[in-house]
Amino acid sequence: MPSQLSTKIMLSTDELEPLLESPNVLPVFVGSASAFSQAHIPGSVNIEPSSLVCGIAPAAGKIPDSKDLSTLFSAIGLSDNRIIIAYDDEGGGWAGRLIWTLDILNHKNYHYLDGGITAWIAEGYQHETGSANPIKSTPYNATIDQTQIVSADDIKNQLGDQSFAIWDARSAQEHSGEKVLAAKGGRIPGAVNIDWLDLMDRNNYLRLKPLGVISSMLENKNLTANKTIVTHCHSHHRSGLTYITGKILDLNIRGYDGSWSEWGNLTDTPTESDV
Repeated sequence: MPSQLSTKIMLSTDELEPLLESPNVLPVFVGSASAFSQAHIPGSVNIEPSSLVCGIAPAAGKIPDSKDLSTLFSAIGLSDNRIIIAYDDEGGGWAGRLIWTLDILNHKNYHYLDGGITAWIAEGYQHETGSANPIKSTPYNATIDQTQIVSADDIKNQLGDQSFAIWDARSAQEHSGEKVLAAKGGRIPGAVNIDWLDLMDRNNYLRLKPLGVISSMLENKNLTANKTIVTHCHSHHRSGLTYITGKILDLNIRGYDGSWSEWGNLTDTPTESDV
């Protein structure tokens, strides 16, 4: 891979195309098997979203255990020198969730494809259909870096700290408390709301809006580089996009995988609501 891309997280379609010839590059589509079968980037493997979450209620979006992650990443042939190209068909939520997972495992060889398969197909790049080609599995041992996992207690201990900020990626109705999807509605005290959907340019194949525009959106909410930012949604799916966006903008951002499905169902967590 060219050195100028070694620290660049987000790739455009034209930047990715010449990289696909490298044996170390592994495109990973995060989405349903049926969507993968309809169209995927040549050489891709498929990770279904359910493989990236524990599935245990009420906080079903929490990270799976190391055994399950070892099985998952061994099956796709992950190794330390493998460069993952994360993409999806929905504007980046699941691709961002994959990148967050790789960060938790301290695998830093990855990139995010802006626009995912939507942009790739729309711009006429070669694609494949059907199942993935056979890939050699690897003995990958996943080790979860617990220092990068954000807990509800971590958040409670930092509430009110001016150097700490919470980015709620849910809808405005969820944030305000009008729409309740857990035992409690509303938001974490002090959290600010930018819906993940507001980051996408629907007129540009679900790519991110221009980074300058997004930076202004964040600055208007005091989500700035001098703060530690924790982002969440209901299950850390939608906030996969806000997480990867924060990383692209070089913010000090972390993901809360418990998200509102945990916070809103715990009895000892404070909340705010507009209703």
